Amino acid sequence: MRLDLVVRSDALMLPHRTTQARLTGRVRIAGRADDAEAAGELEISPLARRRIRYRITFAMEGRHLVLDGWKSISPARPLSSMTLLPYTLYEDGERVGEGTLRFPLATGLLPFLASFRFPRSAQSAPAPAADRHLASRWDGNPGRTEVWYTTLTDPVTGSGVWLHHEVVAPTDGSGAYAHGWVAVFPKDGPAEHARFGPVPWTDDQQGFATEEISARPGRLTGCAGPFTWSLTETPLSAPVHTFPRWSWRRPWLPASHMLPAARCHYSGTVRYGADELRLDRAVGASARIYGHGNARRWAWLHADLGGGDVLEIVAAVSMRRGLDRLPPLVFLRLLQNGRTWPRRAERAAVGWAGLGRFRADIGLPEWRVAGRAGRRRIRVTVTQPPQRTLALDYTDPDGSPAVCRNTETADTVVSLERWWGTWRPEATWRLSGTAHAEVGDR
Repeated sequence: MRLDLVVRSDALMLPHRTTQARLTGRVRIAGRADDAEAAGELEISPLARRRIRYRITFAMEGRHLVLDGWKSISPARPLSSMTLLPYTLYEDGERVGEGTLRFPLATGLLPFLASFRFPRSAQSAPAPAADRHLASRWDGNPGRTEVWYTTLTDPVTGSGVWLHHEVVAPTDGSGAYAHGWVAVFPKDGPAEHARFGPVPWTDDQQGFATEEISARPGRLTGCAGPFTWSLTETPLSAPVHTFPRWSWRRPWLPASHMLPAARCHYSGTVRYGADELRLDRAVGASARIYGHGNARRWAWLHADLGGGDVLEIVAAVSMRRGLDRLPPLVFLRLLQNGRTWPRRAERAAVGWAGLGRFRADIGLPEWRVAGRAGRRRIRVTVTQPPQRTLALDYTDPDGSPAVCRNTETADTVVSLERWWGTWRPEATWRLSGTAHAEVGDR
């Protein structure tokens, strides 16, 4: 058995105190399991409780197991007690196995010590990063749109789920209102959806909430028409700013887009009519938009590539005068092996000296994005089959209409190459029915 884990805490780790942290990573058992989406908690209390406790949930041969173990810290034998992890495996609360893991001092100590980083603020323990980005951004000014949306794929049935929560502040100064919809995309069948609202918007400091609908940290609930849903959301990675990071703090652009966490797990139920989806660690993500309304033309992709890798794309033509004559600006973020490429979101949109390096060909049922940054180039082809695509209409703050065509069961091919004197393949991903995509226009 082998564990490769990333540990994150929002507070500074102090030996004389108890620190709670989040675990994500990979669990491998030779010939039995290889789960790159394991997650859990770590309790670090070497002096106060004299233990370091691990609780990790992972998948093995279709079963969900929990590893529960701790290092019992002993002053008499500090080395062995810090490097041995006895553990017990549980399934549905029943004990099914046990063992001991050993930390390799010869090969692991230096990389382990070099991996430590200070949290952004050691003075106090702030809310998790994903939670901070869910609070409403609207400042009361007219002519604004704010969106919380969640997309995910059920690993058992292959069905996709889309939850869209939106606040619109009309430009005429009339009261802001909240509305949205829920949609389920069966693997082999037409999508079903229901709208909710509009209702007057009351600012919520934790996220989006009306009398019947809620999208708050760690929890998504609601009912609309024949749909009811209750989901828990577990962030698995750090936030990702699809647009330049500064554009989220300072809304100078027509809009900004970001993900409070690039990957999340979702568990719970979505009921619609006589059908029910029971979700257990379904993979997806929530995203946020804040701006002045919808673009003239746009395309969007969220693709979980497996192994913790994620591709996020927004390509759009702005409604602003002058910008509306430009080809689609592409904002592309590839998270691979814990790093984000391109390093800055502006690189994909404007390249060097104002020369765009990335191009988008937006259409249906197929659209493409291609471009280069540094010594890498990428080609992305997205297919939205008509029978799996749902068309819904929007209304901007100024009252103008727009239409999006969305599928949560899209197909995607991603080809990544690196320059070594010539272009050589670096990675290829093929997603069949698990990509989330949308094309919109007026």
